[in-house]
Amino acid sequence: MKTNFLKVLLLLFSIGLYGQTGHIMQGVGSINMSMGGASTAQPLDISGAMHWNPASISVFNNKIIKFDLGFFSSSPELSSSLPGGLLYQEGDFGPGSPASPPVFGTTKDDRGMSYMPALAMLWGKEGSKHTFGVSAFGISGFGVTFPQETNLPIDMSGNPNMNWNPNNSNPITWPQGLRGFGRIESDYMLLQVSASWAYELTDNLSFGVQPNINYAALELEPNPLASPDFPVSMGGSDRGYPIADNASAIGYGAQFGLFYDTGNGLKLGASYKTVQTFGEFEFDNTYLDGSEAPGVNFQMDYPAIASLGLGYSMKNFDLALDFRRVFYEDTEGFKASGWEIADNGFPTGAVKGFGWQNISILSAGLQYKGINKLPLRIGYTYSSNPIDDDLAFFSAPATAIIKNAYQFGLSYELNTNWRIDAVYHYGTSGDATEGRLLDPMQISASNPLGEIPGTTVSYDMTTSMAMFGINYTFNKKVN
Repeated sequence: MKTNFLKVLLLLFSIGLYGQTGHIMQGVGSINMSMGGASTAQPLDISGAMHWNPASISVFNNKIIKFDLGFFSSSPELSSSLPGGLLYQEGDFGPGSPASPPVFGTTKDDRGMSYMPALAMLWGKEGSKHTFGVSAFGISGFGVTFPQETNLPIDMSGNPNMNWNPNNSNPITWPQGLRGFGRIESDYMLLQVSASWAYELTDNLSFGVQPNINYAALELEPNPLASPDFPVSMGGSDRGYPIADNASAIGYGAQFGLFYDTGNGLKLGASYKTVQTFGEFEFDNTYLDGSEAPGVNFQMDYPAIASLGLGYSMKNFDLALDFRRVFYEDTEGFKASGWEIADNGFPTGAVKGFGWQNISILSAGLQYKGINKLPLRIGYTYSSNPIDDDLAFFSAPATAIIKNAYQFGLSYELNTNWRIDAVYHYGTSGDATEGRLLDPMQISASNPLGEIPGTTVSYDMTTSMAMFGINYTFNKKVN
């Protein structure tokens, strides 16, 4: 019975999940999302409190269970271009001739709807200094599906296509035989299961701790972490990059927090989530022709996050403001960048990592309580971009970077025990992230990344989501 329940839980949380700030979810649950993710010092519901500051769960004095489910859609777009006159030689990125025209194209993601669940339960008691909680949240993820380009200058036999339109042809999604990547697909999700404990040091100050167990799954097509099978002229069989199966890893970490309520409306909070350290993803790889490719291992941890929060409550309003710092630069899988280099000094064509920078996140939310049983909320989230322009090429499978996110939410209190929550989210990446196309076969002392001059690769996206939640408080008399 327990095994079947675990399988159902993992299936539910792996259906679909996309990151908002870097690859990190900006909030958890309908209420926390509607407040822009701000909760470090303003615990309006148990999910947001457990996710951002375990110390703040001390404000709840009942047994509570909360479940949320979001319906999420996004519209990532991947674009790339080649300059006019790019020569086609074995090992160059794409075909052309000295007189070839400039090439540009955009590919839209065709993934469709995804689902975002969150489950939490809390045990609080009036007069007790201890509060406990457990949760299962999808806290991180990315995923794209970019189809292979069909508007090609030549076929795989080298015959020219007289109907080719260079103004609507995306070189990065050309087939691997034409030095593109072909179909690009990625799926990454991270489920975090946590146990939270808060202790009231004084009537105003609480301390919290939260050990975490994490499950992550990653699938890549093609797999840029593996070395490609180079062209025949370089001693290979020209099978390109392989496809990876779905690999999983288990990770561990913790979160610590402080929460201070002055008693006159002002609240302060701080928390620190440690690096969630994972074992390695062990990928089994297969070339496009079905032949077996060498396996590869890759470690990708979840970064440490420091949060500071300010909350203020009045009769009809609750204000929340959070500032976070996400430390990608110290995290395995994100701190390394560029191409793997073999012992002989030549690049293998395998990617080391994303090379992401540390980012700052600002979350703000306002709740209006002046309507009986119908609190209304608005929220905003700003995130800086972790992707360096020079390294944009490496993040093509992980384009879910949202700069500005806007939320509107509300709740309806059916009675003392039951509450229904809802939120609508809209996010935009702002300006497109843009860099150069890279080719490991063009690496030199003066060109360590193998930039192809005159080329571009860029991506941007918008996101939208409707989320609904239900909250039940035990042992309260129904009105």
